[in-house]
Amino acid sequence: MTSTQPPYRTAVPVEHSPPRPPTAPETAPTGVSPGRLVGLDVARALAVFGMYIVHIGPALSATDGVGSWVRYLADGHSSVLFATLAGFSLMLIAGRREPRTGLAGRQAKARIAIRAVVLLVLGTVLAMEYGGVIILAFYGVYFLLALPLVRLSAGTLAVIAGGLALVAPQLAFVLQSVLSESVQQTVNAYDPLKALSDVGVLDLLLTGFYPAITWMPIVVAGMALARLDLTATAVQWRLAVLGAALTVAAYGMSLLLAGKDALRSMAEDGKSSVGSAPESFGSGSFEGHGAASDLLSAGPHSGTTFDIIGSVGVAILVIVCATVLMDRLPLLRRLAKPVIAVGTMSLTAYVGHFVAQSVMGVAAGESSQESWVPVLMFILGATVFAAVWSRFFRRGPLESLLNAATGPAKYVR
Repeated sequence: MTSTQPPYRTAVPVEHSPPRPPTAPETAPTGVSPGRLVGLDVARALAVFGMYIVHIGPALSATDGVGSWVRYLADGHSSVLFATLAGFSLMLIAGRREPRTGLAGRQAKARIAIRAVVLLVLGTVLAMEYGGVIILAFYGVYFLLALPLVRLSAGTLAVIAGGLALVAPQLAFVLQSVLSESVQQTVNAYDPLKALSDVGVLDLLLTGFYPAITWMPIVVAGMALARLDLTATAVQWRLAVLGAALTVAAYGMSLLLAGKDALRSMAEDGKSSVGSAPESFGSGSFEGHGAASDLLSAGPHSGTTFDIIGSVGVAILVIVCATVLMDRLPLLRRLAKPVIAVGTMSLTAYVGHFVAQSVMGVAAGESSQESWVPVLMFILGATVFAAVWSRFFRRGPLESLLNAATGPAKYVR
């Protein structure tokens, strides 16, 4: 297989810690608060490591055995896991089990809006500096679109997520089919974002690598999860069954309808029927097929109904398994503290790996395509840094700056 796997630019850049009790001193060193769902941090860390595997590790064609399975599971699934957790984190700000209302609700929405703008700017700056498609700007759009939904119940959010998963990919395909190249060029010509980073408003909403039209179902699914009590055994069992059912049903149906060869081709080539993006950090370029039959596929980042549902099913399983393991195995939880620390500062870990590659003079996708050593070193480096930093500070470096940026939200009345 040639190195044509789509590039991943993923992070969970929202503040995911529940508010600390007022009696806790602001300067206290960090630690895992009693009410914190550390399983979510483990899931975030796994998504970070999955991103490293895709960005820095060997290509799928250069792996076999266990290595090929690790690479395959990282492709596509790590970014969807991040997006699911992003939706969950939005609800931590807006009120997880019970939505904040009144003044508190307005201030929570203001915090989310400010974060969205910051992420849009940060994503654009990173794209200007390092080139290619970086998901932070897309996250900013997701958060803005999610604002009207933050007070809805779990059931309503689940229905919206399911409806969008069934309809949005087909709608995106139709819109892209009728959207002429001349119209796109006209829109892009007046788009300052497109001029700055080659990712404009049209890309963010419809034609980009992570278009909001097909990624909002994933974010909304994460919002629905946040409304549930993940520490309850009955809820954990139901979610485990749901995640397994979604995964088997989506990939199984795609296998039956598209055929084994078509699915293998999609997985190896990393191509999609509902969007395209230019070359960037990662393992190659991303091109759209444009054939209606591709809507039956479930390949990584294909943006189809089967891809969305199957990947969300995998994300649910990862989140539930991580939560159960951290809750019921105290020894494992203690041993996993460095990994948990990575999950608490996933934005720092994400941006940091771009900076590290730049400082080291490592060209993305060139020096590490046949060896697992570089990616293992990045994983170890991120883990050590997070473990040391978390001993002295409550939040990661960029997480602290992002939190400080939302300070003006307290003046909303």
